Amino acid sequence: MSDLPEFETIRIFNAPRALVWKAWTDPVLLARWYGPGVETIIHEYDLRPGGVWLNEMKWGDKSDRSRMDFQSVDPESHIVWHHSSTNMEWEVAPSQMMPDWPRTLLTTLTFEQAGTDTKVTLHQVPLEATAAEIACFAAMKDGMSGGWGKGFAMIDEILTELS
Repeated sequence: MSDLPEFETIRIFNAPRALVWKAWTDPVLLARWYGPGVETIIHEYDLRPGGVWLNEMKWGDKSDRSRMDFQSVDPESHIVWHHSSTNMEWEVAPSQMMPDWPRTLLTTLTFEQAGTDTKVTLHQVPLEATAAEIACFAAMKDGMSGGWGKGFAMIDEILTELS
């Protein structure tokens, strides 16, 4: 643990780990649930250490871009990435939606088989953040479960289809 504010959410999915992994790592499936309520466009998805995921969420004439630089990938076990806001050229930049949001979050995602279910833990913490970015993340982190929860509900639907 660090002195930085941390966000963590845990979800149990009623599906085997291989299917839950697929919902998180198949770009076609990922685009269906990531960013519920908006159009998600995955411009690039290269799931390997050193690979990148370029993501755009669109609603109306607005767009929010982010890049995830994969640090570690262990199939069906974990993914670690740097999750950054970007400009139109996919360069790390302040968030256009919230200028004080951390430019980069260290994100760790783990998958554990729990009987016939799969336990997924998502953990995020600001990385190399300014005091203003840390304060913004601390103020917003308690509300982050709502957005992730909506996406997780959509994963449940996808898992039902895949079963």
